[in-house]
Amino acid sequence: MWDAPFIRLHLNIVEALNAYVPYTNMKMYRNATMMIEFALAMSQILDQLNRDSFQNFELRIGMSVGPLVAGVIGAQKPQYDIWGNTVNLASRMDTHGEPRKIHVTTEMGELLRRGGYRVQSRGKIKVKGVKEPMETFLLEIDSKRNSSVSNISNHPSSS
Repeated sequence: MWDAPFIRLHLNIVEALNAYVPYTNMKMYRNATMMIEFALAMSQILDQLNRDSFQNFELRIGMSVGPLVAGVIGAQKPQYDIWGNTVNLASRMDTHGEPRKIHVTTEMGELLRRGGYRVQSRGKIKVKGVKEPMETFLLEIDSKRNSSVSNISNHPSSS
């Protein structure tokens, strides 16, 4: 059940202690589209699981966009992993996030806005590893887009 969005969207995944960390090597705008599609699909799966099992699990999501480094580490127990500021910022967005919302960096928020999503500024927050407070944005998982998600992927990539 959880694997369906990864397979459908051709995403790579690294499993962390209590989280899935999906990533893709596509152009920045297409990457943003796929990550939002993934987040919304995971939310729908969790909603169905809650209905079927009479539970009330909630999903909290943090996202960032940008370069990262990926590779295999370890000789005894090789493990594929990803590193970099983009990964760290996505993790911080999750940590500072709210249930049923996607907490994103300024860059990701701008991509979402261009794609027709209604994002709301959360104001500036202090983020570990970042010198100055940074403006972040929230997207409600239940919110509807103003236009097609494909608008994000129609912009030329700067990466």
